[in-house]
Amino acid sequence: MTQNDEQNTGYHYGVMRRAIELIDAAEDNLGLEDLAQQMGMSPAHFQRVFSRWVGVSPKRYQQYLTLGHAKSLLKERFSTLDAAHASGLSGSGRLHDLFLRWEAMSPGEFAKGGAGLTISWGWFETPFGRAVVMGTDRGICGLGFSAELGEEAAMQDLVQRWPDAGFVEDADLLRPWVLAAFGAQDSGLDKAPLFLIGAPFQLKVWEALLRIPSGQVTTYSEIAQHVGNPKAVRAVGTAVGRNPVSWLIPCHRALRKSGAMGGYHWGLPMKRAMLAFEAAQNEA
Repeated sequence: MTQNDEQNTGYHYGVMRRAIELIDAAEDNLGLEDLAQQMGMSPAHFQRVFSRWVGVSPKRYQQYLTLGHAKSLLKERFSTLDAAHASGLSGSGRLHDLFLRWEAMSPGEFAKGGAGLTISWGWFETPFGRAVVMGTDRGICGLGFSAELGEEAAMQDLVQRWPDAGFVEDADLLRPWVLAAFGAQDSGLDKAPLFLIGAPFQLKVWEALLRIPSGQVTTYSEIAQHVGNPKAVRAVGTAVGRNPVSWLIPCHRALRKSGAMGGYHWGLPMKRAMLAFEAAQNEA
């Protein structure tokens, strides 16, 4: 995503979201002409928009959207978190190279509900539709997607996490970080900072999520083992759901042991789209 493309990316995801709904409703895979016709677009235009968003053909992308894709990911791209450390958090993993640093509030600061913090916010177009992004002077602390919930609900979801903070609209402050976080070439930054606001157990879970390389997945039970509490699978699921910077901390890569998607805070269609997007990007 480049800065000039910021307005187009939301449109592209809107097209993809409608295409996903059509693919889900179809009994068999839809060909390019069928999909384009149902989208009210010419095959050539639809192919251009599709390829610009995801980088592979509609036929290939449909394979990534199938319900069986999650199970195949667990079989073929399962990430044991300790082993993933070398290629993820401390290595040259694509996602982790985007971040200059990540740091967290102390437990005492977290307990204050954000008191004394000034959090800037703004709306941005991303590869997954419109998103509200929030940040302190130390980095991005919140990211919420509106495609499934709506803008008002996404905004309130993040605001209520830090009820005693002060909120100021300032998209210009955040824009370079956001562009860098989504891989823009003209952001003016090589990397973007993250500032995580959460309870100690949540921070452990979020750090574990950062160890999962792009295109791979793990399970809630694997995360529970990694944070030293194998029986805390339900608590891990809650912490994953409370991740304030979805996509940047990749909670969409956590699946149930059975291969089922599990829940996703911003809607399961979004989770499926993210996993398919990453699979296509790795292939491309």
